[in-house]
Formats: sequence, C-alpha cells, structure tokens
Amino acid sequence: MESHYTEPMKTRLKKIEGQIRGILRLMEEGKPCKEVVAQLSAVRNASDKAIAQIVAENLQKCIRDEQETGGQDTGKIVQEAVDLIVKSR
Repeated sequence: MESHYTEPMKTRLKKIEGQIRGILRLMEEGKPCKEVVAQLSAVRNASDKAIAQIVAENLQKCIRDEQETGGQDTGKIVQEAVDLIVKSR
C-alpha cells in the first residue's frame, strides 16, 4: 500500500517531537513559564504548518484521483479539506 505521507512530512513531525522533548527538559530544569510558553507556541505553529502541508498534499492527490476517474465533484473535496483545517483549530 502506497503511503501518501512524504519524508518531508515525517521530518517535520520529528522536529516537533524534538521540540516537545526540549520543552519537557525546560520544565524539568525549572525554567520560567515565559520560556516554556514560548516554546509551546512554536510547537503549535509547527503543528499548524504540518496540518496544512498534509491536507494540501492530500487534497492535490484526491483532486487528481477524482479527475482521473471522470468525477467532477472537486468542490466537495476542497470543502472537506477546508473543514479539516478549520476543525484543527
């Protein structure tokens, strides 16, 4: 089965994983709340970008598949992608 999750997507998530470990280390070291929250904000931004990348690349594939099979309802596919992004926030 072909995975539609690319290496750059996985790399992005591995970086987020590293950021989370770094935040835990900051907490264990008793760093100030301001530092922890700043890093959590960076993780949230990185996560939002990962979501957008995954949805965008999947959307492209779904539209191509729909067109190849003769379907014309790409508007519905686009709306589902938009709903996914909105729901993620």
